Amino acid sequence: QVQFAESGGGLVQSGGSLRLSCLDLGRPFGIHIMAWYRQAPGKQRELVGGIRDIESTNYADFVKGRFTISRDNAIHTVYLQMRDLQPEDTAVYYCNRASYPNYIPRDSWGQGTQVTVSP
Repeated sequence: QVQFAESGGGLVQSGGSLRLSCLDLGRPFGIHIMAWYRQAPGKQRELVGGIRDIESTNYADFVKGRFTISRDNAIHTVYLQMRDLQPEDTAVYYCNRASYPNYIPRDSWGQGTQVTVSP
C-alpha cells in the first residue's frame, strides 16, 4: 500500500533550486514527525532532515543551511525546499514518518522523487 507520494524532483543545474513535496497517504490521519531521506547511486539511504511541528526542524550537517523543511498539516504534506544544489545532492529523495530524536523511519517507503544536479 502506497504510504507516501513524493514529487517535485527533476534536473537542475548546479546552484539551482527545487521544492519537493510529500503527501502522507496514511490512515488514520494524524500529526506525525516527518523526515526526508535521500539515496544516491551506490550509497545507503541517509537522513536529510526532519520536522516535528511547524517550527521544530533538524538537518544533517551536509545541508549547511541550504535546505528548509516545512509542513502543511491541513493537507498532510511536507515540503523540502532546496537551494544552491550541488552535483553531490543528486539522489532519490524520500519522505517517511519518523521517530524522534534520531528520525528513524517508521513505515514502508514510497517511490521517491529523483533529483539530478548537473555541474
